Amino acid sequence: MRLGLYCGFWGQGRDEENLALALRADALGVDVVWAAEAYGPDVVSVLAWIGAKTEQIGLGAGVMQIPARTPAATAMAAAGLDSLSGGRFRLGLGVSGPQVSEGWHGVRFEKPLARTREYTDVVRMALSHQPVSYQGEHFTLPLPDGPGKALRLTSTHRRRIPIYLAAVGPRNLELAGEIADGWLGVFVAPDYFAEQREHLEAGLARRPEAPPEAFDTAATVALAVGDDLEECARVVSPYPTLYVGGMGSRKQNFYNQLAVRMGYAEEAARVQELYLDRRWAEAAAALPPQFVDDTSLLGDVDRVTERMRRYAEAGITTLTVAPWGKDAASRMEALEVAVEAHRRLVAEGVVATGPSA
Repeated sequence: MRLGLYCGFWGQGRDEENLALALRADALGVDVVWAAEAYGPDVVSVLAWIGAKTEQIGLGAGVMQIPARTPAATAMAAAGLDSLSGGRFRLGLGVSGPQVSEGWHGVRFEKPLARTREYTDVVRMALSHQPVSYQGEHFTLPLPDGPGKALRLTSTHRRRIPIYLAAVGPRNLELAGEIADGWLGVFVAPDYFAEQREHLEAGLARRPEAPPEAFDTAATVALAVGDDLEECARVVSPYPTLYVGGMGSRKQNFYNQLAVRMGYAEEAARVQELYLDRRWAEAAAALPPQFVDDTSLLGDVDRVTERMRRYAEAGITTLTVAPWGKDAASRMEALEVAVEAHRRLVAEGVVATGPSA
């Protein structure tokens, strides 16, 4: 199991702090740094900036939004980032949610699984340096009634840039196993991962070609260090509260549905009710501490090590930590603790190091 760093959304006043974390992670030998996008700074710009200032750490888009770009534009961005960084880029794709897709990008959210499949097909075709010719339900290239012709990407990038899918629900997990090189998971609990892995493996079994030698299961977990577990949970709780409570509508929130499947149906409903009523502090207080602990790394270095061990034993191949803290120094300390915990597991032979792509 490799160690990754998640710096999330940028443009919120912490960019220099996030960059400092990425630079330190690069120096410490962390495998990959992931950045995200929603309706703020785009992830391509962010990763280009990080890539220009680092030397060896992988650069992960977690995720590039499918409704934000045509498949060809995504392939162009992926080729550019990979070439400029010397082959360090990893392309994570996701459909986002209906509010962002339709409200921000003006793209209908209907049939997200079918759109994801076709989109990934076209991106992979472009990155493999073939002339792009595709006839699908959602994407047709070239258009049949105009002067367009099948074009080939003009770039000297790697032909097999790894593609990850962000997936939460069972059908999305199966799709990730079927068509991607890796899975991006959030709020992953070691005890619940076996059920998620079953869906990934069902998809892997349906692949028409041999599955990748090492399908990467990359789980992002919040991280807060200290001796007071209750305080660590309070520090982290705004993160899952946002997703369980506010990432979507009352009827369509994939993260809320995940909490329900994990056994927190009543609590998830209450968190969503409070959050959507803009009672954010009450929503965070309503989130069960056990859910936070199940899906995070909390405590001192010894406890973080043991929790990290459980992820490795569950079968997670990349554990991506999202450091939380009251200030920049606290977040940096959390990263250092995570690296030390991972080193202990390497020394014990519990996990191995090595590139994931």
